Amino acid sequence: MDAAETIRDAVSQVATLRQDAARSPELHAALLSVKSLQAQRFAGTYTDLLASTEFGEAARFFLEDLYSDKDYSLRDAQFARIAGALQRLFPKQVVATAVTLAQLHVLTEMLDCQMALAWKDTDSDEDSAEKYVACWHAVGRHSDRKRQLEMVLKVGGELDRLTRTPGLRIMLRMMRRPATAAGLGSLQTFLESGFDIFAHMSGKGTRAGEFLLTIQERESVWIERLSSSSLTSCDSDLRNCLNQAQ
Repeated sequence: MDAAETIRDAVSQVATLRQDAARSPELHAALLSVKSLQAQRFAGTYTDLLASTEFGEAARFFLEDLYSDKDYSLRDAQFARIAGALQRLFPKQVVATAVTLAQLHVLTEMLDCQMALAWKDTDSDEDSAEKYVACWHAVGRHSDRKRQLEMVLKVGGELDRLTRTPGLRIMLRMMRRPATAAGLGSLQTFLESGFDIFAHMSGKGTRAGEFLLTIQERESVWIERLSSSSLTSCDSDLRNCLNQAQ
């Protein structure tokens, strides 16, 4: 399957999952609750990075573009409509990043939808942290959680590598007008933002590597913590994390 087919297939799967959720107001509300809580958990986990002069922009980029409860419908629609043009307009390194992003997107939506199904069937009297942990255990899919993290890190690593591609920043800037005309404005913004944020981290890639390692270490801890059999302890840890995000 080439890049265009991979992107179209991923976007189609995401659209189907969203349509299924939209048919049920209860499921749709549960999905929004799950996504919102996950964004809060990320913000609480990385309060230090978000407040950091050096890593703040990168942390916000990850929060808003990879761990967000934001509606990605516009970017998805662009992906599906011009997936073929993507290969003609963008350099192959950029296309590879777009493919990884699309694959991450569909895996994340699958996991979130399963969490939402469990969420709406869980006792409404439970607080959000306790409810989330119960849903995580009901869904399981531990290996997919780890794969999701690997894909997040891969997107970050690819963006970091793009910053060391000679002339690519100039090329991205030159592509603004044709990309916008082709309906790729949202993707263009994502790529430019990611490129600039990683380029501004000092140390010729070493600081970007440090940032990604921090994400890997902390998210791996959360995956194991949420999958732990000690539910009470995990509830408390998650509750404390959510409080830090407020």
